Amino acid sequence: MKKVLSYILVILCIFITFYVVKKLNVYFSNYSEKKTVIKFSSWGSQSEVTILKNIIKEYENENPDIKIEFIHVPQNYFQKIHLLFASGLEPDVIFINNRYIQMYITAGLLENLTSYIIKDKTNYYNEALDCFSYEGKIYAIPRDISNLVIYYNKDIFKNAKIPVPQKLKNINELKELAEKLTNSYYYGINTEDTDLYWLYFLSAQGTGALSDDKKNIIINSEKSINALNLYSDFSNKFNIAPTKSQIGSMTTAQMFVNKKLAMYVSGRWMVPKFRESVNFDWDIMEFPSSNENRLYIDASGWAVSKKSKNKQIAIDFVQYLSSQSSIEKLTSTGLIIPARKDIAQSNIFLDKTKKPFHSEIFLNSLQYSKPTPVNENYPEINDILNEKALLIINNRHGAKEVFDEKTIKKLESLL
Repeated sequence: MKKVLSYILVILCIFITFYVVKKLNVYFSNYSEKKTVIKFSSWGSQSEVTILKNIIKEYENENPDIKIEFIHVPQNYFQKIHLLFASGLEPDVIFINNRYIQMYITAGLLENLTSYIIKDKTNYYNEALDCFSYEGKIYAIPRDISNLVIYYNKDIFKNAKIPVPQKLKNINELKELAEKLTNSYYYGINTEDTDLYWLYFLSAQGTGALSDDKKNIIINSEKSINALNLYSDFSNKFNIAPTKSQIGSMTTAQMFVNKKLAMYVSGRWMVPKFRESVNFDWDIMEFPSSNENRLYIDASGWAVSKKSKNKQIAIDFVQYLSSQSSIEKLTSTGLIIPARKDIAQSNIFLDKTKKPFHSEIFLNSLQYSKPTPVNENYPEINDILNEKALLIINNRHGAKEVFDEKTIKKLESLL
């Protein structure tokens, strides 16, 4: 009898448990259905993602009827975004940069955000807004600006008894300085084989790959050919920058950390790593530029899909991401140059208690800057440029030989 009662009790417990779980599932399902889901895609390091997730959590707490579905794509970001757009599964909010945005704008895939930023327009650097403007309309709210500066090892300069220049006038002065700093222990400077670096070098000499009006390919102009060859010569002829084989398994950033480079050309994104890893005195100096030779800059920001079913909520979330509070959080890491003037000109960015002690140099360069010229086919143009530039920088081929008539015709077909 006791066994029968025990069996009945067990069956009853199972039934009650099943009933409660079913009811809870229905409850949470209904609760979830009441929430509006906004899909938000971004790339970024782990520390950056942590901050973004905290911002998302704050937004959800303030808007309990909204759920932000965060899509983190650490690699091959735009390849995945292309596929999502092609399949009609694109995110509502897309973190994007100026080099890729043009193709989405001309395809009519992004919402015009001009009216949502117009009140705050004066609070953004014009250079950042220009990166996301097309035919007088703004298609993304800028988060940050990207340019390059020269990180330098102050101890090496001091030991070599070489004064740190206030401003380098041109690339030749940079070359001469790197030559003075190069010896058997370290190289004077670095070169890289991606367009982010060599194209910046070209812009400092008044040239580039596309003309400013985006109507002509100028990578085969005499100025560009000479500038590319000079860039290659830094490592392959003058030996003031390490070649690929001399770098070996390290990166040039690691070489700088390991005191194998006197100067290191890179962007603001290196600051967190250097604050953590560098055990010598370091700071930054301005990359050579002038009114005649304006440096290319890029920007990243948030765009909204034109097909979003919850467009107004997506735009509201973008405004939250670009708010003073959110940008302060992202800036405090040392990772970005904020596109908002109120943050860039505040102690959060210009903090004199943390290296680099002259962060204003990132901002000073803006007066001698212009957005990288791009069109809707720039990703494809960029692939060709990088493939060919590798032959020049790493394999010592002449720039005129590499950018031959066949290559130029292929590039011109993409204008």
